[in-house]
Amino acid sequence: MKTLTLGRTDIEVPNWCLGTMTFGNQTPEADAHVQIDKALDAGVNFLDSAEMYPVNPIRAETVGDSERVIGAWVKASGRRDEVVIATKVSGDNPGWVRDGKGYDGAVIREAVDQSLARLQTDVIDLYQMHWPMRGSYMFRQNWTYDPSGQNREETMAHMVDVLEALDDCVKAGKIRAIGMSNESAWGMTKWCDLAEANGLPRMASVQNEYSLLCRLYDTDMAEMAVNEDVTLLSFSPLACGLLTGKYQGGAIPNGSRRSIGPELGGRMTERTLPITQVYLDLAAKYGIDPVHMAMAWQDTRPFAISAIFGATTSTQLDHILAGRDVVLPAELVAEIDVAHRANPAPY
Repeated sequence: MKTLTLGRTDIEVPNWCLGTMTFGNQTPEADAHVQIDKALDAGVNFLDSAEMYPVNPIRAETVGDSERVIGAWVKASGRRDEVVIATKVSGDNPGWVRDGKGYDGAVIREAVDQSLARLQTDVIDLYQMHWPMRGSYMFRQNWTYDPSGQNREETMAHMVDVLEALDDCVKAGKIRAIGMSNESAWGMTKWCDLAEANGLPRMASVQNEYSLLCRLYDTDMAEMAVNEDVTLLSFSPLACGLLTGKYQGGAIPNGSRRSIGPELGGRMTERTLPITQVYLDLAAKYGIDPVHMAMAWQDTRPFAISAIFGATTSTQLDHILAGRDVVLPAELVAEIDVAHRANPAPY
């Protein structure tokens, strides 16, 4: 695997990251532990989780279970020093976590300790805010995004409060680095500016959706990332399984994400499957597995990425990991760019 430095920290991570949001739900604990071992053997020593996981569906009674599964692996394996563990505190939510109240500095101090206990570790390598408290345009909210109700003064005060709490946690040795998720270019720049102005921890990463089918990151976020040295942790690089081809023709395999949520979080539109087919055809033309093409394409981008992929089963994981050394020919990358221009934003 290729490695990169996480933001301006001293933390080295591979260009792929194992997502764990199905651990403890669709993925039983035993298979989850097999997945972590297999990922490590393949050079993927970066794990991403969140206090609200598992998903599909998210339920108050299962909050924290993905972290608990990782914690059980940490305790049983004795291999904590071999992995970089990332997790997240939840923002406003429908009541899954802390009755939906989101986070501020006080909540973060409490949530860090809770995640440490579930993960059975003394330190979290990367601690992230799952989405900004002022709102986000991610998850298809970009079509109706309206920031006019935001209060800049309140946002700045909130950011400083959060950064001060994270600073306390860093100084206490509980976390090593911090990051955001589902954030905008303006938001990321403000987090960085306030950290520098107040001598507080600086955002090392941002976890936003990014794939062949979802390229909102390509403009202002890319510029932010390059100039502020922020690493993208891209989630859904396989577009929730769409880029595997398994949903073509309207198929809904048993146990798949679409069998649980037919709209795939708003990704299913009348254009989704036809545009997906364009990329599947390109992969076939070049004799490359479409999963491997989608993952390898992330390495062609002009900003730092560690792509977060998930696998419901260890068999699916084997398939993904088999493409870890694939490099796309320049001709294919050029054809992907042409395809994107002709078929932008299917959802």
